[in-house]
Amino acid sequence: MNDHLTYLKLVAVTVIWGGTFVAGRYLAPDVDPLLAASVRFVLASLALLAFLAVARVPLARPSRRQLLQLAVLGFFGIYFYNLCFFYGLHYTNASRASLIVALNPAVIGLAAWLLFKERGSAAGILLCLGGAGLVIVSRNPNLLQGAAHAWLGDGLIFGCVVGWGVYSLFSRSLNQSLGPLQTVTWSILLGTLMLTVTSALMGAFTLQRLAAIQPVQWFSLVYLGVLGSALAYIGYYDGIRRIGATRSGAFIALNPLTAVISSALLLDERLTPVMYVGAVLILLGIYRCNKPLATAKA
Repeated sequence: MNDHLTYLKLVAVTVIWGGTFVAGRYLAPDVDPLLAASVRFVLASLALLAFLAVARVPLARPSRRQLLQLAVLGFFGIYFYNLCFFYGLHYTNASRASLIVALNPAVIGLAAWLLFKERGSAAGILLCLGGAGLVIVSRNPNLLQGAAHAWLGDGLIFGCVVGWGVYSLFSRSLNQSLGPLQTVTWSILLGTLMLTVTSALMGAFTLQRLAAIQPVQWFSLVYLGVLGSALAYIGYYDGIRRIGATRSGAFIALNPLTAVISSALLLDERLTPVMYVGAVLILLGIYRCNKPLATAKA
């Protein structure tokens, strides 16, 4: 597949992930975070299994070693990530959280270089970080004024960065042997099991609470599960398989930008000139991250 098509798929992934911010806004006031996370990934699991059934693709039977690797991906990418995210938001605000999560490209790029000698552009990653920071800070200039226990929330949110880094980097062999679809399906199934069991034990996953979810909230959960998890995760893993974790990870810097654009279109939030500057920096950073390898191929 041409790299340009891979780039378009990764852009589509970030557009979907940007929309998850809007979907989450409809859930935050009334739906328990653990319940929302569990239902989201239950729906993602059902969507993936349904797709395999319609496409007549049997669910792979991984070896014991592969199953252990998939469990690690499910733990860090689904279970650990969501626990850190939802509990972190109890102590810090969403804008501070998004600023920390914007560190993903840098963490992935550095870890990929240290562990796998994967090439990347430091200048491109810095441009992505700077652009994402401008977009986020201009959206909420007071985000650095955290509450008394904001440091605890910041630490938990940084756990999201660690979890996503593991999910991005340690899928390499599985992506090659099982393929993105099977790898995502198994990791989500296992992560969903961990998440749902925890939610049930903590009293968050009950029939009474499920019945209280409103239709518009169910629509948001379907979006989060089917598009924001099942489809987007497959697209992201396919990008990693084709162009590597560093180059794919750079596209995560688009998430804050697509989130504010989605909010402007659907929630009437205002776009500022600083956001446009941030957008330009993000695009330059992504181009710079991918340009060196594209030139080397020519």
